[in-house]
Amino acid sequence: MQLDINKDLDALTLTVVATFDHPVEEVWDLYADPRKLERWWGPPTYPATVVEHDLTAGGTVHYYMTSPEGEQHHGRWDVLEVDAPTSFSILDKFADADGNPADGMPEATMRLSIAGTSGGAQMTAVTTYASREALDQVLAMGMEEGLRTSMAQMDGVLAGA
Repeated sequence: MQLDINKDLDALTLTVVATFDHPVEEVWDLYADPRKLERWWGPPTYPATVVEHDLTAGGTVHYYMTSPEGEQHHGRWDVLEVDAPTSFSILDKFADADGNPADGMPEATMRLSIAGTSGGAQMTAVTTYASREALDQVLAMGMEEGLRTSMAQMDGVLAGA
């Protein structure tokens, strides 16, 4: 897998482009199958547990990552649109233990698309924040490195490891 992460502070975006030697449907399953999502969502030292997974328009995905110290960090996706197996868009939010949006925490809109290539598939995820402060906050929390280490696990999941 080739992975590029670009931040545009003026456009308030983080853009991830990943190229895989696997077909579109297999890359789609990294998000659509909650057990596969658990195997790569979150850095290796912060494994994810998916509590609720409804990747349909109007659905919700609730998950948490567990720190090495045992702390749970919850997140939630409010699913806006889905065109399986090529795209979806979500509102990405921090959440409390019940999966409710966390007050005062930044949220973002993420649009993910997957297109076939001659050798597999290319995934592009554009996450847009409402303000520079929100983007700066998640960057200070380690979002860029977290994305890099999380997504580096995708190839292993695709290979069945």
